[in-house]
Amino acid sequence: MTPSPANAVERQLPTEEARELLSLTRDLVQREIQPRAAEDEAAGRFPREIFRTLGEAGLLSLPYEEKYGGGDQPYEVYLQVLEELAGAWLAVGLGVSVHTLSCHALAGFGSDEQRAAWLPGMLAGDQLGAYCLSEPQSGSDAAALRTRADLDGGEYVISGTKAWITHGGEADFYSALVRTGEPGPRGISCLLVPAGVAGLSAAPPEHKMGMRSSPTAQLHFDGVRVDRGRLIGTEGQGFQIALAALDSGRLGIAACAIGVAQAALDLAVDYAGTRRQFGRPIADFQGLSFMLADMATQIEAGRALYLAAARLRDAGRPFSKHAAMAKLFCTDAAMRVTTDAVQVLGGYGYTQDFPAERYMREAKVLQIVEGTNQIQRLVIGRHLTAR
Repeated sequence: MTPSPANAVERQLPTEEARELLSLTRDLVQREIQPRAAEDEAAGRFPREIFRTLGEAGLLSLPYEEKYGGGDQPYEVYLQVLEELAGAWLAVGLGVSVHTLSCHALAGFGSDEQRAAWLPGMLAGDQLGAYCLSEPQSGSDAAALRTRADLDGGEYVISGTKAWITHGGEADFYSALVRTGEPGPRGISCLLVPAGVAGLSAAPPEHKMGMRSSPTAQLHFDGVRVDRGRLIGTEGQGFQIALAALDSGRLGIAACAIGVAQAALDLAVDYAGTRRQFGRPIADFQGLSFMLADMATQIEAGRALYLAAARLRDAGRPFSKHAAMAKLFCTDAAMRVTTDAVQVLGGYGYTQDFPAERYMREAKVLQIVEGTNQIQRLVIGRHLTAR
């Protein structure tokens, strides 16, 4: 059984252009993504050509400035496109979110000369980016990173290992957070590292519970040399750049979570309407209909929360607390909804004949990436008690 398409969602979009973008996205989902998602995910095939198709359609650059090749779309619109993609195949939706995150440092903190030189290529659709913050010994404690970059004449020489890198080994460029100074957050800088430079290599991809089509790998920097002109911002500004990127990235994860949850709900509703027991559809039984009602309510609440945070961002207002709330709520909701979808399908939900089990495995990682949900609670708490 194929779940109902997410275009059943009634979206509030600000412009006719935004409505056309959502229509284009749904068309690509139905023609290019949904037909191959289950088979490729089971085989662990990375759909690089789908990202090229999305790039040609302008969907890899939506929130960035038009003068650099971006779509000049507000986050309110970009995130709803992301939700549609993730509902069809999380490896694609999350991949677009990661690419957008990897462009954030240059777009937000690069010089005019740097943006003019590199951003158009990064946004044109042929390139795919990766974001390098985590390391084997520093995940939640990102300020403890050890990958070192030292100046040698006009070049930085980078040595160390990055971990849990989405698109590791597949990306065309890496926004890498490295240590150029003292221990702690003030000693961190951001370098834009092109793929293919000598000394840069990727380990074999991790064997994961879900998201098998999205390669996640360690990156090894063994004396990698990059021109000092690839420093984004100033030395010591890297942690500030990383936090700003993560605020936006968390909204991307929230939207992806709602996409997966919506797909699970669509599947559960379709199944409950056709599966008959005791002479009638199981959707007629109050215990199950209440479960569907709770699932739908959590999804609507999560969507409203991530859109409220996006509108704050679009208005230039502080949104860090709301981004953390959206990431926390939406990903926890996705885990509950997908687990309940498996329950609605009963034994069939536990088989690979239906995508419910895949949705549940995919939802789990969203509670971890871009800062665990425990870290989100820490961020929210600090905002609430700030003096």
